[in-house]
Amino acid sequence: MQETDTSAPIHVETAADLDSFANDHDRVLVEFYTEGCGVCASMEPILGIVASETDVPVVLVNPRDDPVLIEAYDIQSVPTLVLFERGAEVKRLAEGFVGAERLIEFVEG
Repeated sequence: MQETDTSAPIHVETAADLDSFANDHDRVLVEFYTEGCGVCASMEPILGIVASETDVPVVLVNPRDDPVLIEAYDIQSVPTLVLFERGAEVKRLAEGFVGAERLIEFVEG
């Protein structure tokens, strides 16, 4: 498998890409976002901090790019943050903006 730089958020476009990435890493934080979502845009620098300060890769995915994602991951609002361990969802946040310290605790806790 090709090495991926996980010190910054990584964009994926399809459910298959997301599944593959989540299965290839012990833990992955995923933000489901949409274009034009102001809160989602404000999360990008926070997600960059999480990616650079933890050993957990951060993935960004727009469920509108592959509508299968909406049903497969029960996305009802954006941003939705989902933590995967060994390819399986273990917890999620769908509360709007989340600060860096709280998100790092969410990922590492």
